[in-house]
Amino acid sequence: MAFLLGYYLLLLGSVQLTSTYGPYQRAQKTGDILLGGLFPIHFGVASKDQDLAARPESTQCVRYNFRGFRWLQAMIFAIDEINNSSSLLPNITLGYRIYDTCNTVSKALEATLSFVAQNKMDSINLDEFCNCTDHIPSTIAVVGASGSAVSTAVANLLSLFYIPQISYASSSRLLSNKNQYKSFMRTIPTDEYQATAMADIIAYFQWNWVIAVASDDEYGRPGIEKFEKEMEERDICIHLNEFISQYFEDHEIQALVDRIENSTAKVIVVFASGPDVEPLIKEMARRNITDRLWLASEAWASSSLIAKPEYLDVMAGTIGFALRPGHIPGFKEFLQQVQPKKVSHNEFIREFWEETFNCYLEDSLRLQESENGTESSRPLCSGDEDITSAETPYLDYTHLRISYNVYVAVYSIAQALQDILTCTPGRGLFANSSCADTKDMEAWQVLKQLRHLDYIDSIGEKVHFDENAEMWGNYTIINWHRSTEDASVVFEEIGYYNMHIKKGSKLYIDNAKILWNGYSTELPFSNCSEDCDPGTRKGIIDSEPTCCFECKECSDGEYSNHKDASVCTKCPNNSWSNGNHTFCFLKEIEFLAWTEPFGIALTIFAVLGVLLTAFVLGVFARFRNTPIVKATNRELSYLLLFSLVCCFSSSLMFIGEPQDWTCRLRQPAFGISFVLCISCILVKTNRVLLVFEAKIPTSLHRKWWGLNLQFLLVFLCTFVQVMICVVWLYNAPPASSKNHDIDEIIFITCNEGSMMALGFLIGYTCLLAAICFFFAFKSRKLPENFTEAKFITFSMLIFFIVWISFIPAYFSTYGKFVSAVEVIAILASSFGLLACLFFHKVYIILFKPTRVSTLILLLDIILDNKLKVSQVNFSHC
Repeated sequence: MAFLLGYYLLLLGSVQLTSTYGPYQRAQKTGDILLGGLFPIHFGVASKDQDLAARPESTQCVRYNFRGFRWLQAMIFAIDEINNSSSLLPNITLGYRIYDTCNTVSKALEATLSFVAQNKMDSINLDEFCNCTDHIPSTIAVVGASGSAVSTAVANLLSLFYIPQISYASSSRLLSNKNQYKSFMRTIPTDEYQATAMADIIAYFQWNWVIAVASDDEYGRPGIEKFEKEMEERDICIHLNEFISQYFEDHEIQALVDRIENSTAKVIVVFASGPDVEPLIKEMARRNITDRLWLASEAWASSSLIAKPEYLDVMAGTIGFALRPGHIPGFKEFLQQVQPKKVSHNEFIREFWEETFNCYLEDSLRLQESENGTESSRPLCSGDEDITSAETPYLDYTHLRISYNVYVAVYSIAQALQDILTCTPGRGLFANSSCADTKDMEAWQVLKQLRHLDYIDSIGEKVHFDENAEMWGNYTIINWHRSTEDASVVFEEIGYYNMHIKKGSKLYIDNAKILWNGYSTELPFSNCSEDCDPGTRKGIIDSEPTCCFECKECSDGEYSNHKDASVCTKCPNNSWSNGNHTFCFLKEIEFLAWTEPFGIALTIFAVLGVLLTAFVLGVFARFRNTPIVKATNRELSYLLLFSLVCCFSSSLMFIGEPQDWTCRLRQPAFGISFVLCISCILVKTNRVLLVFEAKIPTSLHRKWWGLNLQFLLVFLCTFVQVMICVVWLYNAPPASSKNHDIDEIIFITCNEGSMMALGFLIGYTCLLAAICFFFAFKSRKLPENFTEAKFITFSMLIFFIVWISFIPAYFSTYGKFVSAVEVIAILASSFGLLACLFFHKVYIILFKPTRVSTLILLLDIILDNKLKVSQVNFSHC
């Protein structure tokens, strides 16, 4: 029912407008097939409050758009070329009806309704209602519109009737929705890629703190939404996110500029059209805010509204995206041939002429308005002025971007019509591979043909619409320079963005060509925080965006060798960070070396101990038949001295770089040597005690009281220690290990494998020493002149003091000092035993040989069982 009502309204409107069909001002030319055109000949409409006290008047378009008029001329030029071509659409004349959208939805819809109304009237017979001798053919396709917001409204209407619409400048990604915009096509890439390219540029220059401004329409909102998503993926922050419109009140613009001026972000990304940006730029120029860098979307990157000398102090250095320029042969001459007197089918030329030369033609309606005081006064012009002498964006044909898109759009429609006219039955695109009726061609058939279009244009480039009815393209990146000749804006190409190659290679920028702020080669800084130097990392600040951080020094053992490191890298185990934490150096390897002073000193003492022990052994061997040597149990003394040599020698295994074999050998060598030594002392102490306490023994006792029993006891005591070592080495053998726990140093030490086993080894040694001490203590009541037991007691005291002190010292030290502590303990206890047990005997043998002859003789008699101990009066000895 609603559809019938709308149809009825259209029918009524068409009866009244059969001769005008839409807005009065237009460019129109009849033909066999008619194309529609929508171009922004003006930048906007005058704001006017409608209080509805009288019939509302049509809004007036303001601010002439010279580039928009050039785009319109590109469409007319392409149609004229096609009409004059003998190969493309021969015997077919293309006509056109082109309207001014004034860059607004309302004006565009007004024009679009005329296209739709005419098409609907052609579907019914109106002969019984009116005389339609001046009937205008249906609009078979529409070229336009410019802005995405305008194209969205137009596409909603044209899609209802499947009239193909090819836009030359609408890049909003929303228009890629083919379910909603069924008949929309375009010769410009979608903003899906432009938003990604903008984010890539910001990441390329390592900015992370920007301002985003977008027009509050179908172009700006989706574009900035995609841009925000891309920025989030790159961990780049947007400080301010603002919307703008050319219809903002002055106080709104001023408030926006206040926020921009107070922001610490220096890069402003703008996703808007030229008319929407102009009020913002004008206010920025008024305040002379020149420390901002602008990143421009394609819609205004080369806009004549903004690229003016008076704005260059603010806008110089702008980086923008521009479409790849195309070449249109003969277009330059066509633009220069325009004259209001020669052209009658283009009503826009008169206003163009008046705006270009700032004058009024004689029969101009605006002249009458000027006389009535509603327009400013201008001089008259004849219409014969030389257009080539005028400075106007209209004649800027050096980089034809949008104009080329218009040119391609017209040729695409013409090629689709050509494919329909030359279709071979059975190979067509319609039902049963049929072809369209060339005498009654409809818009939807042209739309179908356009979707399958694939041809090579006049300059050798392939033209093809993808699955979203869009053409692929690449962006040229431009930088706004100030001309040295006339201070005008020069668009310097500094790179490109190729959206169809692999990621990482899409963006190319020649940094040498960039001039920041129009003159500087120094990259502007637009980060929330200063860069963190090498040796530091970013630290999070509470309640601040991730782009705002504080620089924290890397911890010891960590480093960062580049700026703005998010985390510090831990040095390898064998390395440590330098003082600035900018790199890692190899740790110094330490162990108790032979060559260091401490190692040399310990080695000297160990060798000295061996030499002294060997000297004592030599003295005992030289005087082996003397009474004192005999009385000290000569054979057992030899074994005791040998064990002391082993004790001193075992300490040398703790010096030098630890190897697996030395780690496995040194503790058993130390343990067995000391047990052998203590066992000899124990047997010796026990023998003296038995001598002085025993009664006259039998011959059997004398037999086992001799060397056999003594050596057996020594062997058994030592065997226990040997078995402890065997079990230790089998179950948990020590091994060389590197200790990385200490800063800047790697200690090579021995991992003992089992501290329990080491405890058993030392504990067993101490147990034998305690037993020995017990027997020596029992011998304290021996005759006063017999001091052997006293020396043994004293040696055991030294042994206990050393090894009791060793335990806390061992566990409280680290690295090479652990080995040093054990070496000192071994040497101290060995020297104690050597000194207490043998030095006084050597002194007597060498310097007082007569002093002990009687005592030793009596001891020999006792040992040979000639007397009882109680029968000897030691006081007389």
